[in-house]
Amino acid sequence: MLLVTLLLPLEKVPQYCADCVLICNLGFAIGSAVLTAFSLMVAYAKNTGIDAVDLIADIMIIPGLLLGAMLPFLFSSLTMKAVGNAAIEMVNEIRRQFREIPGLLDESSHAVADHQRCVAISTRAALRQMIMPALLPVISPIICGLLLGSKALAAMISGAIITSFMLAVTMSNAGGAWDNAKKFVESGAMPGYRKHTPLHAATVVGDTVGDPFKDTSGPALNILSMC
Repeated sequence: MLLVTLLLPLEKVPQYCADCVLICNLGFAIGSAVLTAFSLMVAYAKNTGIDAVDLIADIMIIPGLLLGAMLPFLFSSLTMKAVGNAAIEMVNEIRRQFREIPGLLDESSHAVADHQRCVAISTRAALRQMIMPALLPVISPIICGLLLGSKALAAMISGAIITSFMLAVTMSNAGGAWDNAKKFVESGAMPGYRKHTPLHAATVVGDTVGDPFKDTSGPALNILSMC
């Protein structure tokens, strides 16, 4: 990887590195998380004495599967919303500094922005906004096991693992594609379409959604599947 990076033109290195991160995330992180989750699932089945599941006799299996299949989507929505809330808070702080600090927009001025406050906002938001996504995979199995039983919990875990895997692959691929689409337009590979064009603006919107897809929600689903 290092040799290929050295041989590439400098403007193509970020795109190549992003592709390598995406491939490693798909091939190693997601794959190993799913295998680990299924191993834990087998251990849970042995400890609880679950040898087989009868969908007709046990009416709690289907609700457990549906609850498990729903959890990754709820989890992803919470993490995406957390990124959006943190970004909005940061944008509001930057606008406040532009408005209240004289000469901050003037390149010839020696005005200094309050960087520490921006770092504090980012750190605080990263911790505060992830409370609900962190509690979801911890509380859900407890509630399901107490209310619906051990077999329903096994079904919920199975549904969550399968859906997490598919959703993580989708988010990582889609986020990487949106990110590379912006880099592709900015590289000048499409004649007549560079920065400050409607096509570039559209790819920026896609990248705005794609970054939390491939950097936040997608990787976080690996942890959800193992919880």
